Amino acid sequence: MSPLGTESAPGEPPIPAIVFPGQGAQSVGMAGDWVDASPKAASLFARASDLLGYDLLGVCRSGPAERLNTTSVSQPAILVTSLAALEVLRGREGHPLDAAPITAGLSLGEYTSLVFSGAVDFDDAVRLVDVRGRAMQECAERRPGAMLAVLGMERDALVALCNECRGDDVLEVANVLCPGNIVASGSADACRRLEAAALAAGAMKCVPLEVAGAFHTVLMQPAVERLSAALAEVTFRIPRIPVVSNVDALPHTDPAEIKALLSRQVVGVVEWNASMAYILSTGVRAIWEVGPGRVLRGLMKRIDRRVACSGVFD
Repeated sequence: MSPLGTESAPGEPPIPAIVFPGQGAQSVGMAGDWVDASPKAASLFARASDLLGYDLLGVCRSGPAERLNTTSVSQPAILVTSLAALEVLRGREGHPLDAAPITAGLSLGEYTSLVFSGAVDFDDAVRLVDVRGRAMQECAERRPGAMLAVLGMERDALVALCNECRGDDVLEVANVLCPGNIVASGSADACRRLEAAALAAGAMKCVPLEVAGAFHTVLMQPAVERLSAALAEVTFRIPRIPVVSNVDALPHTDPAEIKALLSRQVVGVVEWNASMAYILSTGVRAIWEVGPGRVLRGLMKRIDRRVACSGVFD
């Protein structure tokens, strides 16, 4: 038996971990007719709209894309869409949620995992993500930055290139997503230098990301201070199942420690590859990606192709 008891009975499908997407998964229309067909999903959007002061469902359905893609709107939009999709899945016979032994979310998605695990209430999560998104948006407007996905390089080699290309600017590894897919973050000039250097060093491809800020770098430090103040006002509980932290790829049970890690996450490396390795080490052999998009399933196929991957609307 695995440490978390994730083994299935012979002939039964594997018991899945539940994973939640982060910023970048949003798209206009992601909250489709399925919201109207699920009273619980619709009630989450209505409650979030009251808390936020604008029609969140309307933005998720009709945009405009320029508004949905802002950090301040996309973060609560993805959180609520993912939790609403969770209610759709929960309403199906034979859903895997009660049996799920562990959960994780990519950056912003960690808040969704914490709601799913019972560590924080829905209302508080919406408020926290609203603060987080607005604070990160303001940091990006104050000190614009860029992010660059580098494909086909090892982490140590990319760290060395960041050190070479940084100069007097900010340039750091920000997201380690899966083998051969690492995102660097920093000033636009430093990212341009890194792109040229990485391609010259043999990187398969470099993809500038459509973001306004250098997320997960020291340029986000003012957002940490605002988020920490908001976290201090919220009650967290011990999660009912492990929630793997993006910061150190380990689960934590102490509410104070969880809050501290959420603050550190804003300026720290997102250790997604290591987080998935930890989950697989517990015996998990399947994941359900709950929320918009298919990014996490794509990453898992690069981490371990043997893992069964599913989504709510497949």
